[in-house]
Amino acid sequence: MIIKSVNAKAILDSRKDKTIEVTINTNAGKFKSSSPSGKSVGKHEGKAYKKSLELDITTLKKFSDYFSEEKIENFNDLRRIEDILDRHVGANSITALEFCVLKALAKEQKKEIWELVNPKHDFFAKIKKPKFPRLVGNCVGGGKHSQTKDKKPDFQEFLLIPKTKTIKEAFELNKEIQKKIGTILEEKDPNFKNKKNDENAWITSLNEKEILDILKNQKVEIGFDIAASSFYKRKKYHYENPLLTRTSEEQLGYIRNMIKNYKILYIEDGFNEEDFERFSELLKKTKDCLIVGDDLTVTNSKRLEKAIKMKSINAIIVKPNQCGSLLEVEKVCELAKKNNIKIIFSHRSGETNENILADLAFGFQADFLKCGISGYGREEKIKRLIEIENNFK
Repeated sequence: MIIKSVNAKAILDSRKDKTIEVTINTNAGKFKSSSPSGKSVGKHEGKAYKKSLELDITTLKKFSDYFSEEKIENFNDLRRIEDILDRHVGANSITALEFCVLKALAKEQKKEIWELVNPKHDFFAKIKKPKFPRLVGNCVGGGKHSQTKDKKPDFQEFLLIPKTKTIKEAFELNKEIQKKIGTILEEKDPNFKNKKNDENAWITSLNEKEILDILKNQKVEIGFDIAASSFYKRKKYHYENPLLTRTSEEQLGYIRNMIKNYKILYIEDGFNEEDFERFSELLKKTKDCLIVGDDLTVTNSKRLEKAIKMKSINAIIVKPNQCGSLLEVEKVCELAKKNNIKIIFSHRSGETNENILADLAFGFQADFLKCGISGYGREEKIKRLIEIENNFK
C-alpha cells in the first residue's frame, strides 16, 4: 500500500472540544480517522500534540510527500510511519494517521482490520471461537468528567460489567440498567436533573457509597474508576462529598472495605499515579478483584514493566493515543499477556465516531472493552464489536 498524500483538520469531539482528523489518499482509496481526547490525563502519557493541534496539522501536511516513498505491507510497517514523524507531532496525530493506514491496508488486502492486528501464525484461522472482550460501561459519573455546580461523586466512574453470552446482550443489558438507575436517582437525589456527563453517564450529587448501594442490587458485576490522582495533593486524598481527607493507608483501608462490602470486581486508579507500592499492597490483600492501572501505566511498556516487577496490578488500561504508537500498544499487550495481566481497551472522555477501537480490542484479544454504554462516540464502537462477533456465528 502506498500513501500518496496526507491531510488533516480539526473536528469536534463529543465534548465539543477540538481534536484531529487525518485523511490519507492511497492506491486503495481515501481513508480518514480521528483521535479522541482525554480530560483525566495521566502526567506520564504522551502529549496529544507537539505544541498545538494547529501546528500538528501543518506538520502532517508538510510531511505528506515523505510517506509516498514508503510501501506499507503489514502491521509492523507502521514503524516507518513512526520513524518519519518521531518528535515532530504528538500522540493524537500519529494515532489518527496509523488508524488510517490500517484501514487502507485492510481494504487493499481484502481483510478485516483485526486480522492485520494479530497476523502471527494465522491466529484467527486456527481457532473456531475466539475470545470476545466483555463490555465495561460507565453508568454514573463524577470527578473531572461531570461538570456541575452541585455536589458530585469524588470517584470518576461507576461501571457496569455484564457477563452474557453475546456482546449484543451485554449492550442491551447495560442500557436497560442505566435507564433504571436514572429512575432510581430521580427518586433518591433531590438535585438530580436527568442529565449526563462527558461520557454519557448520569450526573448525580450522591456520594460513592450511596451510588454503590444502588448498583449492588442490579444483578450485574460492578466496578469503579477512582481516578485518585485527580484529588491527591500534599500526600493526602482530599474528598469533597463528604468533605474529608484520607492518608494513603486510610485510602487503602477504605478501598478494601468497599471491595468486601459491595463485592467489587474492578477498581481502576485507586491511588496516586506514582504510588506503585500502594497498588501492590491492595493487590496483595485482595482476591478476585481487578486492580487496574491507567494513570499508573499510561499504555507504556516501561511503566508496565515496573508495575509487573512490583506486583502492583493484575489488569491494565490500553488507550492507543496515550502513547501514540500502535507498535507500543502491541508491546504492552504482549507483555501483559505474558504476565497474566488482564487487558482493557478503553475510550476517552472526548470521543469521536471512530470505531477502530473495537477491532484493536478484538485483534489483540483483550479481556474487556471499556467504551461507555450509550451515546455518540460510544455506541459506534460497541456496534462494531457486535458486527465482528456476528462474523463468527
